[in-house]
Amino acid sequence: MKRKGVLLCALFMLVLGGGCADFRTVDRQELSGQQVVLSADQAALYREVAKASPVIESLDGYADVWITTPKRKNRVFCNIRINRGHEARMIVSAGLLGWPVADMFFSTDSLFVHDMLNNRLFLGSNNDQNLEKIIGVNSGFRLLSESLLGLVNIKEPISAIKSVKQGFGTVQFTVATSTGSKEIVINPTSRTLTALIIKDRQGKKTTEIHFKDYETIAINGQNALVPKGIEMLLLNSGVGGIGEHQLVIAYDERVFNKSESSLRFALPKKAKVVNLDDATIMPWM
Repeated sequence: MKRKGVLLCALFMLVLGGGCADFRTVDRQELSGQQVVLSADQAALYREVAKASPVIESLDGYADVWITTPKRKNRVFCNIRINRGHEARMIVSAGLLGWPVADMFFSTDSLFVHDMLNNRLFLGSNNDQNLEKIIGVNSGFRLLSESLLGLVNIKEPISAIKSVKQGFGTVQFTVATSTGSKEIVINPTSRTLTALIIKDRQGKKTTEIHFKDYETIAINGQNALVPKGIEMLLLNSGVGGIGEHQLVIAYDERVFNKSESSLRFALPKKAKVVNLDDATIMPWM
């Protein structure tokens, strides 16, 4: 019995510690450039990248995910499925043994989370606070789902552009928003979004997202460039506005426009139902 207890303890420690090796964090980059007058070519570049490859409607893929919060560092493996603009689902496995620990379903207004470790079903609103509880970032569902997809739709019109900078291999657009501003960094050669930086009304950076390792995919006779690496950094996040939260995603494989069927999962049997709005941090976080 003692030997079995020692073995179970060792396996548990492997599950907890498996994500420590080869841990990745956001690769910070300083942006620089010379201010220029907005040209017709740059305006056309902005319009093209802002559309974010509308031909892509869904994603089904597998990715390594690294989550860093002020209190924890986790590495997990995820099956990520997205119906663009509507819903997303993440099945999370953790540790060296790759045991599934959570099944998460996101709609535009609700969250369903099956805690497989304890057979609990969390139900709650899809809001910033609950997103932080289950995945470590409180970016809001639209920005999170678009970042997971690797294609962020920029809705601000050309008239919202306040300034343009030409850098080393980049064009940087500063765009006014209802809550502050955005820095939209584009590679003019590949015509892809390199980074998105969101600032509040005081000019303080709140969110920074990098898109890396673009690959060409063919869909319905059209080619599209989609990043395999996504890095999200949220500053002054969390309770009380303290701390820095990071989400790093590296896709191993994925398929686009595989199916448009609903991603909703079957409710688990005999699971204890818990109000996610009243819960604290999840076991895998």
